[in-house]
Amino acid sequence: MPRTVVIGDIHGCFDELVSLLETVNLDLSDRVVAVGDLTVKGNKSKEVVDLFIADLRFSSVVGNHDLALLRFWRGETSILKDAQRRTFNELEAEASRYFEYLGSLPFMIDLGSHVVVHAGVRPGISLGEQSQEDLTELRTLGPDRTSRTGVPWYEVYDQDKVVLFGHWPATEPRRGKRAIGLDTGCVYGGQLTAYVIETGELFRVSARRAYDPAKVAQFNAS
Repeated sequence: MPRTVVIGDIHGCFDELVSLLETVNLDLSDRVVAVGDLTVKGNKSKEVVDLFIADLRFSSVVGNHDLALLRFWRGETSILKDAQRRTFNELEAEASRYFEYLGSLPFMIDLGSHVVVHAGVRPGISLGEQSQEDLTELRTLGPDRTSRTGVPWYEVYDQDKVVLFGHWPATEPRRGKRAIGLDTGCVYGGQLTAYVIETGELFRVSARRAYDPAKVAQFNAS
């Protein structure tokens, strides 16, 4: 039976992605969907995007870091964080190839019983009416959607489709009644996680190292 394999934030961790696909024993009939942030912080963003471009089984929503690179390339902003700047420089040699691909990524992928977004969906609002800011940045339901303190959106969300998301790393997958968070902090020395929709299985591989050591303590406290 063909499977739909949804993978948490990759962040340029290409070697771990390859190991995870081997662990899942990816078949030619399977589909891979990423929760966004293919790029930034890890050391092989180019290789990750190359794989997603080359293999038609692979698709992704856009993450906030992917979006930051794209907006900088388009001239919509003049500011990049240090890690984003390094990745932009990595991709700039073939800018049209990489940034046109990132620009093609949707904010949401509907898989029928499940939907994939990068960050979250706001409870009480239909999926078709969600804002781009919530889809790429939402953590909690207070006045600052990016805050890590407050009521997590996934603890309140209770709509029909199960939401698979990333963005907010934790040492274990975050879970709500109708939502599963798949960012388990590979780029911070945690793990890269995949969820198979048809079976409910979780697969994980450990990071080879912490690629963003400055945030390791924050991740371990999550």
